[in-house]
Amino acid sequence: MYGERVTSVDRPAATPDPQTVPVPPAAPTGPAPDGVHAVAGAPDPGSANWPAGVAYAPVEPDRFTRLVLRLHARAPRWAVPLAAVGCVGLGMAYALLSDPTHSDPDARPSCLLKLTTGLDCPGCGGTRALWYLLHGDLPAAARHHFLFVFSVPFLAYLFVTWAGNRAFGWRLPELRLNPKVLGGFLAFWLAFSVVRNLPWAPFTALYV
Repeated sequence: MYGERVTSVDRPAATPDPQTVPVPPAAPTGPAPDGVHAVAGAPDPGSANWPAGVAYAPVEPDRFTRLVLRLHARAPRWAVPLAAVGCVGLGMAYALLSDPTHSDPDARPSCLLKLTTGLDCPGCGGTRALWYLLHGDLPAAARHHFLFVFSVPFLAYLFVTWAGNRAFGWRLPELRLNPKVLGGFLAFWLAFSVVRNLPWAPFTALYV
């Protein structure tokens, strides 16, 4: 053994010093700040391991978004309900002025499905039903689209509760519709859309 050269294979491994071994940074446990996505193994921005002076700049909104935000912040509480009332009023005025009960089937604007296939779409007859409702003829309105006539009181109450709360702070009882009720109504509407196009009596009475 004397005089022989000791290689790295024969030399015993040295015990590492725990004070000199680098310790990987711990994964962040708290929520990341807005606009910053946390990455596994990355230092927490609020910890001592985060580099000093490094920060992510917030995303600036574009000019149109800033304009909308300024208008929304400066608008009074009743502005949005009033705009909704204006839209509903425009729809009623169109129905009254156009008189869809005496217009031709292909008059503009017309239902594209009915114009190309001759079939009633799920909304066909709604404008005529609205015209008859505004003139107080409930049977004729139900004849053209009785599902629309059925839903009008519920839609009106939902609008009044929302607009009253938004504009005047009214606390009216809310009409809560669970998903089963909405799903049943949509399924019935789909069945009605199919049945009204069947070419046999008494289903032909539903065709408009």
